[in-house]
Amino acid sequence: MIESITIANVATYDSTPEELNGLSKFNFLFGSNGTGKTTISRVIADESGFPDCKVTWKAGTKLQPIVFNRDFVERNFDQSSELKGVFTLGEKQLDTLNKIAKAKGELDELTTKIETLTMGLCGVDGTGGKKGELATLEADLKDKCWAQKKKHDAKLQGGFEGFRNDAERFKSKVLQELVSNTATVLALADLEKKADSVFGSAPTTETSIAAVDTSKLLAYEESPILIKRVIGKEDVDIAAMIKRLGNSDWVSEGRDFFARQDGVCPFCQQNTSEAFAESLNKYFDETFVTDSKAIDDLATNYASATARLQQQLAAIIALQPKFLDVEKLQAEKELLDTKITLNNQRITRKKKEASQVVELDSLSNVFAAIKAVIETANTQVDAHNTMVANLTAERRTLTAQVWKYVLEELKTDLSAFKKAKGELVKAITAMTAKIEKTVEVKRKKTADIRKLEQQTTSVQPTIDGSNVLLSSFGFQGFKLAKAESGTSYKLVRPDGSDAKATLSEGEKAIVAFLYFYFLLKGNQSESGMTTDRIVVFDDPVSSLDSDILFIVGSLIKGLFDEVRAGTGHIKQLFVLTHNVYFHKEVTYNSKRKGVAMNEETFWIVRKHGLVSKLDKHPTNPIKTSYELLWEEVRKAPRSNLAIQNSLRRILENYFKILGGIELDELCAMFEGQEKIICKSLCSWVHDGSHNVYDDLYVAIDDVMVDTYLKVFRAMFGKSGHSAHYKMMMGDAYIEEPNMVATA
Repeated sequence: MIESITIANVATYDSTPEELNGLSKFNFLFGSNGTGKTTISRVIADESGFPDCKVTWKAGTKLQPIVFNRDFVERNFDQSSELKGVFTLGEKQLDTLNKIAKAKGELDELTTKIETLTMGLCGVDGTGGKKGELATLEADLKDKCWAQKKKHDAKLQGGFEGFRNDAERFKSKVLQELVSNTATVLALADLEKKADSVFGSAPTTETSIAAVDTSKLLAYEESPILIKRVIGKEDVDIAAMIKRLGNSDWVSEGRDFFARQDGVCPFCQQNTSEAFAESLNKYFDETFVTDSKAIDDLATNYASATARLQQQLAAIIALQPKFLDVEKLQAEKELLDTKITLNNQRITRKKKEASQVVELDSLSNVFAAIKAVIETANTQVDAHNTMVANLTAERRTLTAQVWKYVLEELKTDLSAFKKAKGELVKAITAMTAKIEKTVEVKRKKTADIRKLEQQTTSVQPTIDGSNVLLSSFGFQGFKLAKAESGTSYKLVRPDGSDAKATLSEGEKAIVAFLYFYFLLKGNQSESGMTTDRIVVFDDPVSSLDSDILFIVGSLIKGLFDEVRAGTGHIKQLFVLTHNVYFHKEVTYNSKRKGVAMNEETFWIVRKHGLVSKLDKHPTNPIKTSYELLWEEVRKAPRSNLAIQNSLRRILENYFKILGGIELDELCAMFEGQEKIICKSLCSWVHDGSHNVYDDLYVAIDDVMVDTYLKVFRAMFGKSGHSAHYKMMMGDAYIEEPNMVATA
């Protein structure tokens, strides 16, 4: 069965698709001539000829479309002097028919199995089932991958180059990398730092930071003079006194003053002897002088070396090298400055008090920290310069590392996706294999049915059935006969002469319709008559007289009953027409309560400007003045004044205009008292509808109206149109065994 039809870029339909959706067993389309109805029938007949149109079949199972439109009439009636034979199953070979019925049942089971599997594979609308689950799974992963792209795009977009504007391509790249990426996983901060250099504007080489030489300063810390007590010679006569007083540094400092005061003691201001001066000189001998000089040199060298180091570090910090941790180096320099100040103070005290032991704070830990900061920076400088020298390779490596990081963040999601996809692909593969296998079995079963059909087919039943209907329709001047070939038809007059060239348009139309009608129960070849099919009637009553219109409608409604009962091979019907009366006739259903039933859909085909549009309606959209007249008959209480005109117009429209039956001819169908009442009704109708109401008509009471309404009903019964009366009365219809009343 067809579930939906999309039409675009054909005939009067433009590029914006129009859609018939939610289609059911019976689908009614009403539209004026030229609005685009035949285009719909052509798309159904051969969708492959319309690349921008689409016919969606239930569970993907395409049935045989059989379409009655002007193309069908031209192809089968106008282009050849003979009609192709319609083969139908004979009724005498019971055993073969039973085999066909059994095989058809098995074929239907296979079709149901295929539809069930297809439903499980693709869902109701082709987007569900296992494939739908897989699509949802893929879409969910796509969203998660794209979220990672958005999260890191600002700083890592260079690694995503070529995949930043398409979520599907980005997801595919992630899955590709999952299979092949063997890069090292880096921390996000490291990736972003590298990306700034590698993916930024073309980078340049960086200068390494000069190494800091601290060996001399560390050596100064180990100078033995710092722990040596520098004092005078101990075998001099004053040595014992100086040692006992422990004032060697004090005496040494006073020697300068003693030399400037010509032998006067700078401490007690007494004149001293030459022997005292000689003792002082001997006490502070050459060794003392040498050690004192060593202290002085150490103080000078240490101060000079530390100052140079401090200047070098300050210069490095001032340059703000790209890869240097400036804050850390600044902190270490501040610690170094503090220790240098303290050590200089200690060396100065050693100069003043040479006999004291001095120990400097070691700078080795600070130097190690400073060297580590500089070496780390230089390592990065070397890596950067290597990268600059081989930028293409570096970018390739970093790109792989960026994708590896994304893979790590999606690790759990990718693992779950891989497992779920594996299960779905396995199920889809198995279901697809089952469908293919079942389709092959169905193909063979279809071939078997065709062989059986060929054993019991004939074109004669179509001839017989068509001629019976032609005769019942009043077409006595021609009939269908078997052509000389034995497998086709010809139209002949009673004397045997060819009748096709002299048929009227109405006669051609009814023959074409009957040929199509019997084709629905057979096929133009000796097999295929049991194939499931959908049927389209496109304006089948265009050239038919009004009395034939209702008969054609009845034949079509008979097909509706077959579809409902499931007794034939028609699974779905489309009826397209511009004829209001025919539309009302074929759409009538006493079980419908206002809104459309589940088994039917209603559509209007309109043309807005030069473009066709399709509008779906929840109820039958065709309302006529004729139906409104019947509303006056149905409703209670009735207007005793207006009912006259309503009855007159109904009789005129239905019998005279549509049926070509004069009201007097209608009255001739009655006898006796019934005839008198009928003529009275017709006379009353004409009189009441064409003259001014006077006191006589104002006085009409309910009893009189009811009497004539009963005769009005009998007129439809006598003329064989009680079904129409019942249809138009709807819920107001009441079964009555005797419809005729006496006046």
